[in-house]
Amino acid sequence: MLFQSGNLRVRKLSSKDAGYLVKWLSDPTVLQYYGGRDRPHSLEMVREIFFKEEDDEIRCIVEYDSNEIGYIQFYELDEEGKERFGYTEVEEKIYGTDQFIGEPNYWNNGIGKLLVSSMAEYLITALGASKIVMDPQTWNARAIACYEKCGFRKVKLLPNYEWTEGEQRDSWLMEFSK
Repeated sequence: MLFQSGNLRVRKLSSKDAGYLVKWLSDPTVLQYYGGRDRPHSLEMVREIFFKEEDDEIRCIVEYDSNEIGYIQFYELDEEGKERFGYTEVEEKIYGTDQFIGEPNYWNNGIGKLLVSSMAEYLITALGASKIVMDPQTWNARAIACYEKCGFRKVKLLPNYEWTEGEQRDSWLMEFSK
């Protein structure tokens, strides 16, 4: 387990979690916000994307009340990531995160806020992060509001940043500073 905050636990992804990812990432309700409804994930696709050994991302399962409900990954930005977001002159440790709650019945209960704020705390205290960044699509008002409640702020529009559901979509670079 990486950390626990109240009823929320975050632990590293293991091979036994592949079925959860397939379930969540083939649900159009979830895919609308993470990956796109035109990309339902098969078991083979999940294994290919989420179980790469040479990756620098730390991939985790989110549990709430001992139920697997979602996914979060984090990674230290490398030089390419820093350049992409405009942090070329910055020597600080900057981490990025991506996350989703894969069980829609857990949405709108404050769990996303607890997850994001707890992960920010973990990255700062355990790993020495100075900044944490995310890149939600501009239309995802619920995610943006959640991140803002956790202290993230919009710092830069990323035009045509992500290809989703057949079109290029804008994203926000959002940043949390300790």
